[in-house]
Amino acid sequence: MSLAHDPDFLRLLAGSHARLVGAPLLPMEGDAAEQARWLYGDAPFCVLAHNTDADPRFVYANRSAQARFEYGWDEFTTLPSRLSAEAPDRAERQRLLDAVTRDGFIGDYRGLRIAKSGRRFWIENATVWQLIDEAGTLRGQAATFRDWREV
Repeated sequence: MSLAHDPDFLRLLAGSHARLVGAPLLPMEGDAAEQARWLYGDAPFCVLAHNTDADPRFVYANRSAQARFEYGWDEFTTLPSRLSAEAPDRAERQRLLDAVTRDGFIGDYRGLRIAKSGRRFWIENATVWQLIDEAGTLRGQAATFRDWREV
């Protein structure tokens, strides 16, 4: 099963968000499969996640994130996450990820990002958090944002 609709991955995303950030990721409760479908296809905000590889790659991007970054699922889930920022902005992005590793999450993040077409945009009021499963194993990092501004 693709992570796009995987209830176990939804539990990892939402559970780690609730534990670390102290707030729900989803505005609804219910069946995990239904929540996973809603988050992937209908959520009005972006959610992305990358794995723990030495050069992390995206493993999840909901449809809102795909539209913002202009990549389909198959492209997104093979993309190293560092490529979501231009080369000059990657050091700032790495500082963010290091802070998330140290603190568990960062709220109200603002950063410059780039779409597949080269279009640049600011993500604003983003939350970035560690994906830690219930056993305490680090599985990656995730981000959510609903605010952006074109450059």
